[in-house]
This record gives sequence, C-alpha cells and structure tokens, in this order.
Amino acid sequence: MTETPVTSDGASRPQQAARAALALLLAGLGMWALHRYLPALIWASILAIAVWPLYQRAVRRWPPRKHNILLPAVFTAAIGMVFIIPMGLVAIQAGKEVHGVFESIAKARTEGIPPPEWLSHLPVASQQATTWWQENLATPDSAEALLQKARQSEFVSNGRELGAEVAHRVVLFGFTLLTLFFLFKDGERLSAQMLRASARAFGPTGERIGRQIVASVHGTVDGLVLVGLGEGFILGIGYVLTGVPHPTLFGLFTAIAAMVPFGAPLVFGIAALVLVTQGSIVSAIVIGVLGMVVTFVADHFIRPGLIGNATRLPFLWVLLGILGGVETWGLLGLFLGPAVMAALILLWREWAAGGAAQ
Repeated sequence: MTETPVTSDGASRPQQAARAALALLLAGLGMWALHRYLPALIWASILAIAVWPLYQRAVRRWPPRKHNILLPAVFTAAIGMVFIIPMGLVAIQAGKEVHGVFESIAKARTEGIPPPEWLSHLPVASQQATTWWQENLATPDSAEALLQKARQSEFVSNGRELGAEVAHRVVLFGFTLLTLFFLFKDGERLSAQMLRASARAFGPTGERIGRQIVASVHGTVDGLVLVGLGEGFILGIGYVLTGVPHPTLFGLFTAIAAMVPFGAPLVFGIAALVLVTQGSIVSAIVIGVLGMVVTFVADHFIRPGLIGNATRLPFLWVLLGILGGVETWGLLGLFLGPAVMAALILLWREWAAGGAAQ
C-alpha cells in the first residue's frame, strides 16, 4: 500500500492543492468584494511608496514611541491638503463664476446677447461664428430656443448623475487617506511581510521585481508629478505676466495636464487662444513660445533621465507604458503602466541572460 506524499509543512499533496484552491477562491472573493475600492487602495499604495523616503527621514528625526500615531497622521493630513487645497481653489472660482452665468442666462432670455467684438477677429471661421451667434443668441426667442435644447440634451441629463458620482469620489478619497494612514503606521511590518512572501512564492526574482516596481513608482513620481508641477509653476508665472484670465487656475490645470507627456500644450494652447480673442496677439505668441520651450526641455531631457534611470527602461518603453496605462486605467495608469513595463523588462532580461540578475 503506497503512502501519500507529505510536504515539508506536514500537509499531503492533495491537502496542499486544496489549500491553494481555497486561497485562490478567497482571494477572488476578496477582490470581488473590494473591487469598487481597489482604486483607493492602489492610490494609497502609490502615495505611500512615493513619500516613504521622506517619512523614514522624519521617523529617524522624531522616533515614534509605542503606539505613536502623530507622525502618520501629520503625513496623511499633509498629503490630503495637497489635493484638497487645489480643489478648493477650483470650487471657489467656480462659485464666483456661477452668479455671472445665471445673469447671462437671464439676460439672454429677456434681451438676447449681441455678438462680442472679438468674434469678428477670429483667425478662422469668424464669419460662420458670427452668423451662428446671431441666429442662436442675438434675439430673446432664439436664445430661449437654444436654452430649451440644452435642457433637453443628453449632456444635461447625464449631469444629473454628477452629484452621486462626486459623492462616490469623495468616499474613495476618504478611504485612500484612511488606508494611507495605516500604511504609514504599519509600513515597516507590512514591507517585511511582503518581502518574505515574495521570496517564498517566487524566490529571489520576486524580491527583485518588487524592488523594481518600487523604483519605478519613485522614478515616475519624480519624472511626471514633480516635473509637471514645475511646468505648471513656470507657465503660471507666464500667465500672470501676459494677463491670462484666472492665471492660478490655468497654472493648476497646466500642472495636471503636464503630468502626461505632451499634455501641457492643450492647456497653454487654450490660454493663448483666450489671449487672441482679447486682442493680445503678442502675449499669445509669448505664451505659445514659452510653453513649447518648457515642454520640449521637460519631455526630451528631464523626464527621460529621471524615469529612465530609476526604471532602467529606454524612454520609448516608459512613454508606451504611460500612454497605454492611462488609456487602460485612467490616472492610475500614469504609475501602473511604467511599473508593469519595468517588471516585464526585468523578467525578459533575466530570462535572456539565463536567469542571471542584470
């Protein structure tokens, strides 16, 4: 009678297979239960990895006592403010504009809105734009008909769901900060557990892939977020000096768009167009030239060095990872795309070298 083989932990091979199947089943159920909150968990992990070196320096400077939660709370609150303050500025500015919008609607219904002077100075299709304005906004009847169409449009119908979506985003943001707090608080222990688990499951390759993904996130944060903020700051100064309306908001939108390579031209192009409609042709040219110079230097010299050195990837693969990641996962793809590409390239190099670490 043959004996059932027993593994090193005392379980038979059928028991080990059943345990693996149970683990996969539970993992699948857990992912399904949390799928609505996975973006919050991933964002918290990315933020924790990005800020972890700074947090470690703070821990060494102010060693925590037993059950000390002050430092994790301070870092979590600081990161929260980085997002809350810009959004607050946008909300305040939008609130200021709402009154003017309602006044314009009321005026359109009673008096109509004559075509503005700058409309006739548009470089392209000025006659068509002026004709459309006169037919749809110049008289009270035509303006009322246009507003009625707008109220019945699919855009407005979908906009009624905006409140629920905003509420969901706020909840996700709250869970992101809550998760981030516990990652700061228990990060050391969690990191050690993950290293042991990856080494046990995949051997030395698992640890190398984990470290490569962490390095990729650091490089992506430096090359995308910090460089994007720098572009927004420089162009924001240009917006102030050239008289662009709402230069703070334009600078903020430029910084956000600049986090995607070649994304900033969309915003400073709109700013230049606004200056053209105001008759400030020279200022529009200045903004266009300044924007092209800043984005050229950032996208062709600074970003390739920062991201490529951290991920050990040619910038072409970094760019493909970023663009493909954004298309697949949205803003999360800015970080997930390069991290996945870095892990794949590491596996390829080790396989091509016969398993030897490069």
